[in-house]
Amino acid sequence: MTGQRILGSVVIVTVALWAMACRANAAEHPAEQPAEHPKAAKQEVKKAEPVTKEELAKAIEQYVKKDARLKGGYFLVYDKVAKKALVLTLDKVHKKRLATLGDQKYFACADFRTPEGKVYDLDIFMKGPSKDQLKVKKITVHKEDGKARYTWYEEGGVWKMKPAGEGVEHPKKHEHPKKEKTHSTEHPQ
Repeated sequence: MTGQRILGSVVIVTVALWAMACRANAAEHPAEQPAEHPKAAKQEVKKAEPVTKEELAKAIEQYVKKDARLKGGYFLVYDKVAKKALVLTLDKVHKKRLATLGDQKYFACADFRTPEGKVYDLDIFMKGPSKDQLKVKKITVHKEDGKARYTWYEEGGVWKMKPAGEGVEHPKKHEHPKKEKTHSTEHPQ
């Protein structure tokens, strides 16, 4: 029984000495101890620069390339009208049909082809504070083999979509939205 008491006492003394050594070390090096409630690091606030047409075109090309790589080399888009997935490859991004819609929203038109040769004009909407943070928010099928499914019109400085053939048509040269005059939230999203 005495041997067990001695062993128990040695263990208690060892633990006590270890605890005191840790406390002494902590007092000696307080800067190495984490704060109870760490503070957020100060970050430099940069004003976001508008995305250029070239940067938007490149972002769309990179998005399509990355997405296609994950899907067997094809860009897949669901066509709500035809109720099927379209299997596409990118032909070109129309660099003259790129627009800033305000509120970090951007628009681009791009042509895609099916393996059978059918051409689809897709309207791609992106949002982000900078070229490196652009995210695709919406993709719509604007045209199928040149036939428009919807058109664009401007109302009170805001570009809106409407089904093709409804109401007054706007001139062909304004087929896609241009930079808006106001920062309304009514644009296509």
